[in-house]
Amino acid sequence: MRVLYIHQYFCTRNGRSGTRSYEFGRHLVAQGHQVTMLTSDSDLSDVRVPEGRGSARLQIDGIDVVAVRVPYSQHLGVAGRIQSFLKFMVASSVVACRLPQHDVVIATSTPLTVAVPGLLVSALRRIPLVFEVRDLWPEAPIQMQAIRNPWVIRTLRAFERFVYRRSAHVIALSPGMRDGVVQAGTDAAKVTIIPNCSDLDLFMPGPADPALAARYGVRNCFVVGYAGSMGEANDVEVLVRAADLLRDERDIRFLLIGQGKQGGELQTRVQAMGLDNIVFAGSMPRREVADVLRIAGVCLVLFKNLPVLATNSPNKLFDALATGRPVIVNSNGWTRALVEQGRAGRYAEPGSPESLAEQIRWLRDHPAEAAAMGKAARQLAESDFDRRQCAMEFERVLAHAAARRTGPMAPLTAQATAYAPERATAAPLDAEPEAMPLSH
Repeated sequence: MRVLYIHQYFCTRNGRSGTRSYEFGRHLVAQGHQVTMLTSDSDLSDVRVPEGRGSARLQIDGIDVVAVRVPYSQHLGVAGRIQSFLKFMVASSVVACRLPQHDVVIATSTPLTVAVPGLLVSALRRIPLVFEVRDLWPEAPIQMQAIRNPWVIRTLRAFERFVYRRSAHVIALSPGMRDGVVQAGTDAAKVTIIPNCSDLDLFMPGPADPALAARYGVRNCFVVGYAGSMGEANDVEVLVRAADLLRDERDIRFLLIGQGKQGGELQTRVQAMGLDNIVFAGSMPRREVADVLRIAGVCLVLFKNLPVLATNSPNKLFDALATGRPVIVNSNGWTRALVEQGRAGRYAEPGSPESLAEQIRWLRDHPAEAAAMGKAARQLAESDFDRRQCAMEFERVLAHAAARRTGPMAPLTAQATAYAPERATAAPLDAEPEAMPLSH
């Protein structure tokens, strides 16, 4: 196949963002497919992008990358992000329509505007569009109150339905996202769940590196790790309040990896509160994150208490599972079912620092049980969320669309047992409803 892959935030393992598109693109290339990645240069700081105006062309591990020059940062406010979305929508649409013929186009959100170049290429070249839903838009920014204008909300919801209707197939990253797509009027037969996945060769279990622990001042401590965005969707405030409750328990330390709009404000508040049990490690490439996470005795996956955020498929969860560390989640959705039924972690009540502190204490005080949870976490990553298996299912969806077939696909083979929601979620979760760039 000749695949046109549109993702505004394409990033490699040397970068500081999610690598789903990079890993899937590498898989497609390894299987003999031709992949053109249309992206912005905002997450390619680790790659030497040729200078000049307009777009740059380069090759990364066999992937032909076309990067349009559109700045983006998680430190941007809502207006700045919207401006970035619209700039990429226009610039990528122009570039996409000038590219050679492809057999299928895959556009991956967020934001929803990334569908525009996909729709244009699909119509102009008469090739099928596959749309990947990484977060439910516009529901996520609506519930986050980033979008409040009733006319804008109606327009975006109508556009969302139009995108799903014009797509040959839709990929959802969680059962809740699938339900949201279906509730928008999409035939369930053309929606496939392929969650975020675990990079088993990058994030691996093992003992903490004493030198790394010493670098961050957490040797001989029970380390609570958080690796991810510190944006508006992430309930990092509850982490600070839990750390305040635990300030007198000197063997507990919080190690925060990442950046985001609220990162600077968070550090200022921690200093004002006199908390010395929180260490800010800053943003770092994913390759380094894999090493630093092994310092942790538990990893946190935190989000605000909003229904739409309970549907997300956070990278930080699957990284923690692959690292073989127990996980504390605070979203009462499918991720809670994963860690509880898989015996891979604990659940803290959303928005409750008392509940979070209680779960941290329990894991510190029950090292044997915590070790068993870590082992179960790695087993869950290997059995249900192996990136290679998910990539095979991704390839199968694209091939199905490229062949211009309609209707449900044949059952998975034993060699491609990508995530099946009934294996890891209980029946009650069928009733449940990442991240917009606010969450990542």
